[in-house]
Amino acid sequence: MSIARVTEISATSKKSFDDAVAKGVARANDTLRNVQSAWVKEQYVRVNNGKVDHYQVNMMVTFVLEDDKKSKKK
Repeated sequence: MSIARVTEISATSKKSFDDAVAKGVARANDTLRNVQSAWVKEQYVRVNNGKVDHYQVNMMVTFVLEDDKKSKKK
């Protein structure tokens, strides 16, 4: 049986939304094990002097929890 957990993260990029998503997933993968998927919940652009300064995404990242071998022993 697999149990998954979902955590919300935010990532930014000066290039594009796609780049922000890629950076966010890569960073989540550095910290979390067994990352399975990411759902982009919100997208924003930050504007500076009338131009897009950077792109931001808020994502829900799903990862599968590892089995705790000790809890299976009785």
